[in-house]
Amino acid sequence: MSLPLLHVETPGEWPATGLLRERKPPWLKVRAPGGTGYLHVQGLMRGLGLHTICEEAHCPNIGECWDRGTATFLILGDICTRGCRFCAVAKGRPEPPDPEEPDRLAAAIARLNLRHAVITSVNRDDLPDRGAGAFAAVIRAARARCPQTTLEVLIPDLRGALDGLDEILAAGPHILNHNMETVRRLYRRVRPGADYDHSLELLRRARARGGERVVTKAGFMVGLGETRDELAPLLADLRAVDCEVLTVGQYLRPSQDHLPIVRYYTPAEFAEIKGAALAMGFRYVESGPLVRSSYHAADQVPEGLRRAAPDPAR
Repeated sequence: MSLPLLHVETPGEWPATGLLRERKPPWLKVRAPGGTGYLHVQGLMRGLGLHTICEEAHCPNIGECWDRGTATFLILGDICTRGCRFCAVAKGRPEPPDPEEPDRLAAAIARLNLRHAVITSVNRDDLPDRGAGAFAAVIRAARARCPQTTLEVLIPDLRGALDGLDEILAAGPHILNHNMETVRRLYRRVRPGADYDHSLELLRRARARGGERVVTKAGFMVGLGETRDELAPLLADLRAVDCEVLTVGQYLRPSQDHLPIVRYYTPAEFAEIKGAALAMGFRYVESGPLVRSSYHAADQVPEGLRRAAPDPAR
């Protein structure tokens, strides 16, 4: 199965390997961070001793998002136990979990007055539960302090500890997000230590156990060397596990030590990927060169979940 939409502007097959030596196209230009809102968020994070994936992963949207007073929280430290070849987060031996982090994070949500908060983590393969308990604790703390805020957790694959997924779901997130990152063929190259089918199973189980009260979400990057005919099976696999929300963005190389960029997709191609995904049954699709997992995340919360959120006035 191929995506006919991707036959429009780019004839022939895309290369599976190689280094793109062209300069970044104009649609990847972003404004430099430093506005009043940005400085407020930065000061708050520093004051509360919190990390954000925005900083650690060198997100290109940090200026836009922080200036609007929103950020994606990174729990369990800023050191990852894995070495994914696309990611800028530092690798090494992390510190033990901080038992006070959930309360500090809940305080940040309250002070930012967020209507939707996104929480992610580094991989913590050193912990018996792979960090699931920390996610559950953060969700409980945030729900207690900010009942009006919808909560999205972007979780790692938990290295097979799916009982941990049940613990996270029991804490009551509104959106359960887990990124696929790339197509099946490139998994071992892009995500050493991860497994394509395991990630799909995590999403399937989250949808089955969460029921109607939890929205499932996933994302992937393009430009890593996938061919056009490999995107359709990835989309089909996500729909087969009833994934509802999808994000698609351009891979941007954090440094010369990371995987090369093979191809830049055009905005028109991202729009066509979005159209194809919506036609396959995804409820919401955010697709664009600068899209990341939490980009415009508040807009992806179904109205039914917002209505179901507790009313803080009661």
